[in-house]
Amino acid sequence: MELHYLDRKSYRQKHEPDFIAAIRNKFGPVYILPEGGSNRLAIQGCEEIVTEIKQPFDIICCASGTGATLAGIVSAINAGPAAAEKTAIGFSALKGGDFLVDEVRSFLPDKIILSNWHIESRYHFGGYAKLNDELVGFMKSFYAQHNIELDAVYTGKMFYGLYQLIASGAFPAGSRIIAVHSGGLQGNRGFNL
Repeated sequence: MELHYLDRKSYRQKHEPDFIAAIRNKFGPVYILPEGGSNRLAIQGCEEIVTEIKQPFDIICCASGTGATLAGIVSAINAGPAAAEKTAIGFSALKGGDFLVDEVRSFLPDKIILSNWHIESRYHFGGYAKLNDELVGFMKSFYAQHNIELDAVYTGKMFYGLYQLIASGAFPAGSRIIAVHSGGLQGNRGFNL
C-alpha cells in the first residue's frame, strides 16, 4: 500500500466525477472504498456478526460512524426468527449523528424501513474523535473491572452510553444485551491512552 496525502479541499471532492477520474488517471484501474468501508459488501459482512452470536438476545448495540455496521445488524436480525422481539441500537460517535438514520435506511435491502432499531446520539462527547476526562475515566474503570480495553473514538462512547441507559432503566428488567466491540484500539495511541 502507498498512502497519498489529500488536503481538506481535495478530500471534500472525493465523490466528484472529476476527482475520481483524476485518481484513475494517476493510478490506473482502482477499486475505491467508500469512507468507513460502507457499501453493500460491508453490510453483508456485518450481517455475519449476528449469525455468529450463538446465544439469545433482546438488544444488540454497536458504535456508529457511517451506519454500515448497524445496517448489517438490522438486516440480519430482521431476517432471523423473532425479529420483532429484537432491537438494534447504534451509538453515534458523531455530534449531530441523527442523520445516520437516513444513512442506515439507505443501506437496508430494498430500502425497507424497519422500526426495531434506532440511533442513540447523546453520547458523542463533543463529536468524532473528541473525548474528555469523563470518558477516559469510564474507559479506565471499565478496563479495571472487565479487563477489556475500549477505544476513545467508538466503543468507549458506546459502552458509556449503554451503561447510562441501563442505569436509567431504559431496558426492561432481564433484557439480554449484546454489545459489539468493533476494535479500533490502535487509535488510542493517538490520544496517549
